Amino acid sequence: MFTRYADIPPYQSLDGSQIRELMHPDEHPVQRQSLAEATVQPGEATLLHRHRAAEEIYHFLAGRGLMILGDECFDVGVGDTVLIPPGTPHRVANSGAEPLRFLCACSPSYRHEDTELLSGADGQ
Repeated sequence: MFTRYADIPPYQSLDGSQIRELMHPDEHPVQRQSLAEATVQPGEATLLHRHRAAEEIYHFLAGRGLMILGDECFDVGVGDTVLIPPGTPHRVANSGAEPLRFLCACSPSYRHEDTELLSGADGQ
C-alpha cells in the first residue's frame, strides 16, 4: 500500500490540531493502527484530552513545543518522541515561531469517539 502526501487532505481534529491521516483503517488496508501528521501553529495549543483505548506515540519533526502529559510538563523539539498511555491527559502547545509538526501513531487506530476533551479554565 502506498499513499502520496499531496493526495491526503488535512482536517481539524477534536483537540484542535490540523491532521493528515497518512494511514488509517477507514481509508487504507491497515488494521490495528493509524499514523497521522499533526500540525500546531505558532502560539496555538491542542485542547487537553485523553483517549480511552488508544496508546499514542508522538514523534516531533519540526518546531518547538511544551508537552503536558499527566502531571508532567516538558519541552519537546525535533527528534523527540513521547509515549502517551491510554487514559493519560495530554496536550501540546507550540512555543516556537514555526509550525510544530509531529507524527502520531495510534493503536488501536484513532477514532473521534475515543477522544475525551477535558475541561479547565485555561485548557490545561
